[in-house]
Amino acid sequence: MWLVLAFLSATLLGFYDSFKKKALKDNAVIPILFLNTLFSSLIFLPFIILSAGSGVLDGSIFHVASGGWEVHKYIVLKSCIVLSSWVFGYFGMKNLPLTIVGPINATRPVMVLLGAFIVFGERLNLYQWIGVALAVASFFMLSRSGKKEGIDFKHDRWIYFIVAAAMLGAVSGLYDKYLMAPADNGGVGLDRMIVQSWYNIYQCFMMGAMLMLLWYPKRKDTTPFHWDWGIILVSIFLSVADFVYFYALSLPCAMISIVSMVRRGSVIVSFLFGAALLHEKNLKSKVVDLALVLLGMIFLYFGSK
Repeated sequence: MWLVLAFLSATLLGFYDSFKKKALKDNAVIPILFLNTLFSSLIFLPFIILSAGSGVLDGSIFHVASGGWEVHKYIVLKSCIVLSSWVFGYFGMKNLPLTIVGPINATRPVMVLLGAFIVFGERLNLYQWIGVALAVASFFMLSRSGKKEGIDFKHDRWIYFIVAAAMLGAVSGLYDKYLMAPADNGGVGLDRMIVQSWYNIYQCFMMGAMLMLLWYPKRKDTTPFHWDWGIILVSIFLSVADFVYFYALSLPCAMISIVSMVRRGSVIVSFLFGAALLHEKNLKSKVVDLALVLLGMIFLYFGSK
């Protein structure tokens, strides 16, 4: 069940990346990021209010547990990690082709896999190792294909932004497993809904401060902001993708290394978006690379049954 949810989350994440690229086109990054955190907070705010003030959601998957600072201090840290990743990722995505950003982001599972070995002692069977090897090889091939577009990976600062976003995203994935794991398994044992609901709200306040202190005073000297309906879709797809992701991690025997790898399969959705709507280049060579991604996902699926 947790693996099926991981694939669903990957699909939703692909649409999230696609609409994010659309919203960022010729647009100001910080206001968009603030609005994304605001709309995501508004999605979960009713669950927080209903859970605290009534018993309507008691026993449901939407119930938000209560907790004091001993709980929220972990969530604040998660908010800082995720928001740092998003800031780097949004700026990088705005300035790079979507078919370049996807493969770089897809290196996150490799980082998570190493972390899962070290921190959680997770082990993979033969099918899973084959899936991981195929996926990693395809991601590196996709990255090499991107060089044909004239992007110097060693000297382009936006490449470093995406790499930084990927590394912070991997840290966030490992931290999620730590937050969700029961105390007797070395984790904190937090309720997944309290994490997802409140980390969005904390991020909203952080981005609000950045908006007023960093962007607003210099708004006339930078890229102007204009409304795009894709901004709302970004928040919706991300919120649902993360909800499914957290639910998958909360299930027994869920492996963060596999969940993270499958989630990076979102590159397939974003690739199709970049090809069909953005008309990005060098698609023929990238189709072969994507076929390896799909094959890797199949091996991961059978290895986890």
